[in-house]
Amino acid sequence: MTRLEWKIAYAPHALCRDREITHAAQLYEAGYEILPAKVPGNFECDLMRAGKLPDLYYSTDTLAAQALENLHLWYFTEFDLPEGEGILRFEGIDTVSDIYLNGVLTASTDNMFLAYEVDTNLQKGKNELLVHIKPACIEARKHRLPISCYAIKYGYESLALRKSPHMFGWDIMPRIVSAGLWKEVRLLPPRPKDRIEDVYFVTNRVDTASGYAELRLFVSTVLDGDFAREYSVKVRGVCGDSVFTVEKQLWHTDDAMSFAIHDCRFWAPRPAGEPNLYDVTVQLLRGDVVCDTRKTTLGVRTVKLLMTECAAADGSGEFCFEINGKKVFLLGTNWVPLDAFPSQAALRLDKALDLLYDIGCNAVRCWGGNAYESDEFYDFCDRKGIVVWQDFAMGCAVYPQEKAFAERLEAEAVAVIKRLRRHPCLVLWAGDNEGDLAYSSWRGTVCDPNNNLLTRETLRRAVETHDYARPYLPSSPYIGRHAFETGSPTSEDHLWGPRDYFKGDFYAGAVCHFASETGYHGFPSVLSLKKFLAHPETLFKEDGTPTDEYLVHAASMELSPDAPFAYRIRLAYTQVETLFGSAEQTLADFVKQSQISQAEAKKYFIERFRIGKWQRTGILWWNLLDGWPQVSDAVTDYYFTKKLAYHFIKRSGQPVCLMFGEPDKNGRLTLYGVNDLAAGCELSYTVTDVLTGKPLLDGRAVLPADASSAVGTLDSGVLPTDGAMHFLLIEWSGEHAGRNHYTLNLRGMDYRRYMQALKKCGFDEFEGFEPEGA
Repeated sequence: MTRLEWKIAYAPHALCRDREITHAAQLYEAGYEILPAKVPGNFECDLMRAGKLPDLYYSTDTLAAQALENLHLWYFTEFDLPEGEGILRFEGIDTVSDIYLNGVLTASTDNMFLAYEVDTNLQKGKNELLVHIKPACIEARKHRLPISCYAIKYGYESLALRKSPHMFGWDIMPRIVSAGLWKEVRLLPPRPKDRIEDVYFVTNRVDTASGYAELRLFVSTVLDGDFAREYSVKVRGVCGDSVFTVEKQLWHTDDAMSFAIHDCRFWAPRPAGEPNLYDVTVQLLRGDVVCDTRKTTLGVRTVKLLMTECAAADGSGEFCFEINGKKVFLLGTNWVPLDAFPSQAALRLDKALDLLYDIGCNAVRCWGGNAYESDEFYDFCDRKGIVVWQDFAMGCAVYPQEKAFAERLEAEAVAVIKRLRRHPCLVLWAGDNEGDLAYSSWRGTVCDPNNNLLTRETLRRAVETHDYARPYLPSSPYIGRHAFETGSPTSEDHLWGPRDYFKGDFYAGAVCHFASETGYHGFPSVLSLKKFLAHPETLFKEDGTPTDEYLVHAASMELSPDAPFAYRIRLAYTQVETLFGSAEQTLADFVKQSQISQAEAKKYFIERFRIGKWQRTGILWWNLLDGWPQVSDAVTDYYFTKKLAYHFIKRSGQPVCLMFGEPDKNGRLTLYGVNDLAAGCELSYTVTDVLTGKPLLDGRAVLPADASSAVGTLDSGVLPTDGAMHFLLIEWSGEHAGRNHYTLNLRGMDYRRYMQALKKCGFDEFEGFEPEGA
């Protein structure tokens, strides 16, 4: 279907609000603008290709998208159906639509995240398909919001619709309230009368030492015969030389069977073990005749979330994932939209996944402002041993606490759970992003988020009903009753705070055990800035406010210095001044300063948590990749150009890594060895003052498995005392050789001196700059 010739017509609401269009011919008769269309696609992309719109990612042109929020769209095409039977499957329609087949209204949709199927009004021979997509912002007006609702300034329409929240405007994404057939439209053959609808394996118990696992398989079928017991299900799984087979007679269309694997190959996240996957074939038989076959993969693993509501100043409390009975430290990132236009995300997925693996992540959080990711994303994480924290698609808001909305949300959740639950990489369902924060205080009145109908009842019920063996967290961060009543810090938190000096009191004093968000700004490279800004060298107007271009790409939905996200350019500039004392005048040097500030910040965040293993059990920094051109916390910009932080993070995230903690009250520095491997290792190390070449420390160390341990100390008498910045290079050798650095006297450091040290040890990995002297 995606190879057919699609066209799109569009017209403003006022012009067509009372006209029903059922055939493409009526669009021509009405004189509406008609253009070639791509499916999957978003209509703005079609308009840009046709020259009807400027590049919405360039300069301030993004604001032009707001004038399109009243458009009705009609996607239409024709196709042949030789037999007159089949199923039309729409993988994703954004968002409110009516589907006409041969002039007959056949189905309507109201959820961007769900697939829809149509099998009526198809006819033998030529068929005409027309999809009328209505303007989301106008459709949202049909749903009255109760006064208990809360959203960011631009987001109230998003509360009424099941559509990606980021599309209405976020601090990391522009307001482009797009629409379109954003996923594939496929024509499927008729399904057999006897068929498998779904299969799902639950791992009940494992004994990794003996290679034993107990599983339960749920099978859902459609049976044409009068007696279910005429049918049986046969299962075969293969992983290397480990093979299991199971066969069971059916007594009902929904049936379950328990079985054991005695030489099991377990799934484990990197680098704790191998992400073993069984190739599984499930057959439905009627007697000896195979009626239907389903192929899938199986990762055998258990998962638990060990959690206390609160974290205490003395370090007590917990927030830790246990996989196959073993605690796992999670080091990863947040996954945000790959593109402001959802249909374009698939084109960027392969490169983004390569970055995710290359930088060393063993975990990724699918943030609640996004759309649910594709099957390809989860398949990749299954194969590579990367665990996935999955938010349901809600964020930074209080959604309608009403039965009608709850029913819509539950139907969505059930569909998403059933699609994704087969993936061993998925270790957590989270109700929303920062919904507890919004519920508890953002409306100006203190309210208990544990009364939230949607996260405490609706979504919890959906998970417990359809995926009972996987943990559920009502919100991130989660404010349970004790945390709410006492005001105690939560065991899992988002560490943003004042965004001042990254080693200041807020960050250094944070007591949470798990940081599921934390970040720091860094400008994109100069060459990237020149791709989307007409005047990248001018950050501020004469009055000190950001230029319009930088405001828009910060990302602000309006040209006002008082807009909600207008602070972000000034913030990035202030962070540079905080670190260096002053900002360099040339664009190239300023951008490098900004990237150094970001790189050192994220290095500090990660190493602080890794040094504190197991008191601290995970950090998911914000974020890997931009979904549109902007100044942001991402460590790779929209054009896939890596910022300096990418390389710093990759070194700080090595499975075996040496890193310095902060000076103690006597000025001593402790060198820590962090080993995330399942076995201990031995290494030798040297520490050198890069700028003077003076050796400061050397030795040998045995690092215990899966632990952080002190391996050496630099006394204050050995450390430089001239007050200048010193760059200490750590090198070690062994099975996992590596390098790392620590910058002493970081705040107020001399930029030129820092660059000298960076170059001397080969860490000046700046991408996207003109060659020096060019």
